[in-house]
Amino acid sequence: MKSYWIRPDSGKTVVELRDAPAPEPGPGQILLRMHAAGLNRGELIVGHAVKAGGPAKAAGGEGAGEVAKLGQGVTAFKTGDRVMGRCSGAFAEYSLIDAREALAMPKNLSWEEAACIPLTFMVVHDMLIAQGRLKAGEWLLVTGISAGVGVAALQTGKALGAKVIGTSGSDEKLARLKSMGLDVGIRTRSGDFADAVMKATEGKGANLVVNNVGGSVFAETIRALAYEGRHATVGYVDGVLESEIDIEALHTKRLTLFGVSNRLRTAEQRAVTVRGFAADILPLIAAGKIKPLVDRVFPFAELPAAKAYMESNAQVGKIAVRIAG
Repeated sequence: MKSYWIRPDSGKTVVELRDAPAPEPGPGQILLRMHAAGLNRGELIVGHAVKAGGPAKAAGGEGAGEVAKLGQGVTAFKTGDRVMGRCSGAFAEYSLIDAREALAMPKNLSWEEAACIPLTFMVVHDMLIAQGRLKAGEWLLVTGISAGVGVAALQTGKALGAKVIGTSGSDEKLARLKSMGLDVGIRTRSGDFADAVMKATEGKGANLVVNNVGGSVFAETIRALAYEGRHATVGYVDGVLESEIDIEALHTKRLTLFGVSNRLRTAEQRAVTVRGFAADILPLIAAGKIKPLVDRVFPFAELPAAKAYMESNAQVGKIAVRIAG
C-alpha cells in the first residue's frame, strides 16, 4: 500500500511517500480502508509529531474510512461500516484504529468532513467541556481562531450558548467567522488584545481562554482572564515555549491553567474523551447544528502541497486529503 511518512530535517518536517504492506489488525483493532484524512498543524512542528533528530513516523492522526477487517474481540462494527476516528498513520491507503477510538460516521457527513472531526473536536471537548467547564452566557476567548481547532472551538462554544471573542491577523478571516457566530473579532498577531477583551466583556474578562498560539501571547491571555477564569494551552505554533506569568493574577483571580495533550495519556484515558465527545458534541454534528468547516481538499498524491498550503496560513478551518473515492 501507499503511505506517507514524516521526518524531521533541519528544524522542519518533510513528508515522504513510501510503499509498505497493509497492516494486520491485532486484538481490539480495526483495519480501515481510508477514504480521507485531516491535516493538523501539530504534525508540521518538530517536537509535536516527531522528535528532532528522531526517526520518521507514519503521518496523519485522524481520518475516515470503511472497515476492511476486524481484529479479535471487536464486535461493535462489521466489515463495510463507515467509521471515523483518531488513528496513527492516517495518510495511507489502509490504517489501523483502536476500536475504542472508532465512531460510526453520521450520515450527513462527507468523507472529508468526517475525517476532519475526530482529533480537532475531541480536543475541543477536552478544552471546553471536560476541563474548561464552559457554560451558556460565559465569554470564550480563542487566540488564532481561524485555524482548525479555533473554528471548532467557535462552533462548539456557540452551540453551548457562550459568547466568543477571537483573534486573527486577518480582517477577511474574522469577517468570515463573524458570519458563523463570532461575537467579537480582534485583528492582531501580537500579545496586545487584553484591553479589547476587557472592553467587550464590560471589564469582567474572558471566563475561558483557548491559547492556540503559544508563549508569545500567554502573558496577555492571563491579563484577559476573568475572576475564576480557566486557561487552556493547546498549541505553540509560534515556537515560543516559555513566558512570564503574573503570580498575583493567578492567586487573586483564582485562575485555573491546564494543558491539552494526549501524548502521555493511556489508551483508556483517551477512550474517556471519545465517549465524552460522542455524548456531548457528536449529536450536534449529526443534527447539523455543528458543521465542520473544510477549507480545501487535496488529492492523496498532493499531500506535500497540502502541507505547504497549511504552512502559508491561508486556510480558515481544516484541510482534508482525499485518499479514495
